[in-house]
Amino acid sequence: MERFTLYGNSDSGNCLKAKWAADRLGLAYDWVEIDTFSGQTRTDAFLALNPAGQVPVLERADGRTLAQSNAILVHLAEGSDLIPDDGFDRAKVFEWLFWEQYSHEPNIAVRRARLKFMGVAEDELDPELLARGRRALGVMEMRLIAREFFVGDRLSLADIALVAYTRVAHEGGFDLSDFPAVLGWVRRVESALGLDHAADLHESAAK
Repeated sequence: MERFTLYGNSDSGNCLKAKWAADRLGLAYDWVEIDTFSGQTRTDAFLALNPAGQVPVLERADGRTLAQSNAILVHLAEGSDLIPDDGFDRAKVFEWLFWEQYSHEPNIAVRRARLKFMGVAEDELDPELLARGRRALGVMEMRLIAREFFVGDRLSLADIALVAYTRVAHEGGFDLSDFPAVLGWVRRVESALGLDHAADLHESAAK
């Protein structure tokens, strides 16, 4: 793939997952930091890239653009070991990508954003965000009790998509120590991607 541009925000798991996949695959790209809280996604220039006014956005050398984080993941990883060769396993990866955006991100990421970036008080949050987020983590726990990765025996796009907000779930008030299989998986995926362990950074900051 020719060198491309990724427009994203470094606090966004949706943006970071695309960056991590590109790094894991050794792809050449330019990162353009977008401040989503100052209106940069609402400028005419950005809306020309993505009329929905959201990051991340991938811009190819030929000018074509692609939005939606998991669509970007699939595009970047086409033909790589991050997408299984087996048809059923490939479909399982897509199953988890869809689930992540429907049942995981809307609760864990939203709760994190409201607490950490928007300054919303804990008692002002919808309690269902915590309940639904914990249910999502419970689904992950059951999947990971007897396996190291979500699909097959190695890292896939499913792991990259799901780890983005799971590794910082504590910033949304979720205690991953209640989900030991998930916590162990987070560490494996962070290691596979060459990332610092978010839990260790959190513990150090709390001291």
